Amino acid sequence: MIAAALQFLPSAAADAMRLAERLGVPAYPIDMHRFPDGELRVAVGPAAETTILYAPLDRPNDKLLAILFAAEALRRGGARRLVLVAPYLCYMRQDAAFHEGEAISQKVVGPLLAAAVDRVITVDAHLHRTKKIADVFPGIEAEDFSAMPAIADFLRTTGIDPATVVIGPDAESAPWVEDLARRVGLDYSVARKTRNGDLSVEIEFSDPKIFAGRPVLLVDDIVSSGGTLMTCAGALTAAGAGNIDAIVTHALFPPELVAKFRRVGIRSIRSTSSVPHPTNAIALDAILADALHREVSGAAQ
Repeated sequence: MIAAALQFLPSAAADAMRLAERLGVPAYPIDMHRFPDGELRVAVGPAAETTILYAPLDRPNDKLLAILFAAEALRRGGARRLVLVAPYLCYMRQDAAFHEGEAISQKVVGPLLAAAVDRVITVDAHLHRTKKIADVFPGIEAEDFSAMPAIADFLRTTGIDPATVVIGPDAESAPWVEDLARRVGLDYSVARKTRNGDLSVEIEFSDPKIFAGRPVLLVDDIVSSGGTLMTCAGALTAAGAGNIDAIVTHALFPPELVAKFRRVGIRSIRSTSSVPHPTNAIALDAILADALHREVSGAAQ
């Protein structure tokens, strides 16, 4: 049996193969076949003593089952250590019951995955009241890495106007917006967001005059419906901002929304490779490879 290998879900083949090459390990696709009644049959490649499961968990329901089925097959095949790399980690936002009868998805998905794998690696997990990612996965290792170093490297490489203001759409974005602005030497500001529903938000800035005539860079962890981003762009335009660009860690929105973003004044939107998407421009390879180095080097000894 080989010491280490990477297995990946089909939707993320290109990113997984790139990561495997960087780590110097073989990579195998996880085959997913759907029966006429909707059930899944999952088949894995050859098990390694340490097996990395690469699975961005956007559109997650089938993927969660596939990971659980793959883990069973790999354990039975002799894998001693399973490491789940989920650059986007699903079902983290619902960490409390806001209405009577609501399920708390985080409390279900965390233990479910913790029973199947030995370590979870993710990027910019969408945690609210949960203090740290280790609290989600009882009894196993879990790490939540920031995408800001990769985004900062991208901005330094491609170039950015030094007059740019980095903007966060809400208080939750403050830590990573401040981090990114510090890394690239830019001013930053964080909006106040009031959410009235999934598709309705209000955005306010404490001092909108600072945006007048200046380019701005909107930075968010997740864009799904795009409502927050578009409302923020509207408020910035009203404040007299110059060019408006956006960068997100997790692009969960339909690709056709890009045209709508442009119509409301967002010149460009780029995302990291956490979720395969047409807007991907910022690879997370270095962050993930660094996180996996000890797994691969340890397995080889």
